[in-house]
Amino acid sequence: MQNKSSLHIVFLALCLAIIGCKHKKEISTKISPNQSKIVVDESLQPIFDEELYIFNALYNDSTAKKDVREKFDDDIHAISGINSTITYAPENSALKLFLEDSARIAILSRDLTAQEYQFLKSRNSKPEISRFAIDAIALIVNNASNDTTITLSQIVKMLQGKANISKSIVFDNPNSGLVRYLQQLAESTNLQQSNIYSLKSNKEVIKYVAAHPDAIGITGFSWLNDPDKDMIDFVNRVKIVGISDDVNKNSDHKYYTPSQNTLALKQYPLTRNLYILYNTSKLGIEFAAFLRSDRGQRIILKSGLLPDNIPSRRISIQRKIKI
Repeated sequence: MQNKSSLHIVFLALCLAIIGCKHKKEISTKISPNQSKIVVDESLQPIFDEELYIFNALYNDSTAKKDVREKFDDDIHAISGINSTITYAPENSALKLFLEDSARIAILSRDLTAQEYQFLKSRNSKPEISRFAIDAIALIVNNASNDTTITLSQIVKMLQGKANISKSIVFDNPNSGLVRYLQQLAESTNLQQSNIYSLKSNKEVIKYVAAHPDAIGITGFSWLNDPDKDMIDFVNRVKIVGISDDVNKNSDHKYYTPSQNTLALKQYPLTRNLYILYNTSKLGIEFAAFLRSDRGQRIILKSGLLPDNIPSRRISIQRKIKI
């Protein structure tokens, strides 16, 4: 009888221990609802995917797990992980999510405005921002097209509807950062000329130009320099147009296509900075540090874009002495 009572006591103690361990585990894995939500300008997806892949490989205990891709609607795509969500969206939608605190980390091609900073400050929020790369905006035409060069002033007139051209001009989502860039370049919020069309993505722009010899496409350089496997054939059917900066007096007025050399030497005129913005997020601090680290910057270098800090190269020279 005594032995039976002892067994009951031991069994009860084990149950309490298991319940306690389970409760402790639940507490230790609990994170803030917005702690690891990341929103990315969809035009920057190629370079972000590369960075995220290596980041996950190096820090496999990170909450930024890239596991499942889902389509939420026409404008927003998300990758859901164990404890996080990575959302690809047009710049306007991405910025809205960050300002509303629906995401604690944002990858954008622009800094916040003074009004946006003031808005966050009024909510006791102090976002950090860090530039990690320089991207280029590329003009593309079909391989069958005879157009190979254009001046910056001609691009501006083309966007303003003042150029006498019969070609169709296509770009991505009207809410994208690329469109904002073009509006600033043209000094006009109206890009609704009869020959200018917006599609849904950079991929659609490349596919359209690959199929139409009379089209001019405007897209992010990273989609051309490091295309997805399903886009290689389309990219091979288009060519990048050389651009001359005839607006800047200090320019040599030569025609350049985007490359790391022309970006570094500031010869190619259509460039944009890439930023990571994060707001009181441990993951944001870690990922921003990774993007700006030697490893993160080498990924940018390999992608064909210009790193914010160009990684150094060590060259070993061995001298053979004849005896």
